[in-house]
Amino acid sequence: MKQRPLDGRRKVLRRLTLQLDDPIRFSETFDTAAADMVAVVREEGLEGVIAKRRDSLYEPGRRSGAWVKLRVNRRQEFVIGGYAPRGKTFDSILVGYYEGSELRYAASVRAGFTPASRQALFSSFSKLDATQCPFPSLPDASKGRWGAGITAEKMAQCRWLKPRIVVAIDFLEWTLDDRLRHALFVAQSVKPAKSVVREG
Repeated sequence: MKQRPLDGRRKVLRRLTLQLDDPIRFSETFDTAAADMVAVVREEGLEGVIAKRRDSLYEPGRRSGAWVKLRVNRRQEFVIGGYAPRGKTFDSILVGYYEGSELRYAASVRAGFTPASRQALFSSFSKLDATQCPFPSLPDASKGRWGAGITAEKMAQCRWLKPRIVVAIDFLEWTLDDRLRHALFVAQSVKPAKSVVREG
């Protein structure tokens, strides 16, 4: 069975799952362009797509080039309220969104920066220094599941900014504690800071 190509294995699997009175569901194959499939997945708010070569063999314990995971991120604007310094620029930015008049903390974003975009963003921090944290929802009670929580100890290392700069952020999803999962910097935005609210 392992030596059969994916199409052949799926035919057997389809026959077996149709005979089961079980919550197991057979995942269909879609013969469509990747860009069209990704567009539909994004529209439906799903996490992503697994794409496999139809002639690929089963290779247990090995992640071969015969399949890829296409994660479909969500995107929206957020306001920078501070940053964690590192060297001559920063390690991460702290972003949030407005809920009424309050800036609610959403994530610490480290990924997505190039050296040029990091330097350009850091340059825009000048003249926005603030003495107090603009997020009334901080500090977090704990470091959280992935150690991403902003505790009082971490806050002592942060530098605060007047919430004026808006950035576009890609992320996988909102967590149960209203934080972004897998946040990724995309670009600066010209959207007015006060208009940035949580979407979805």
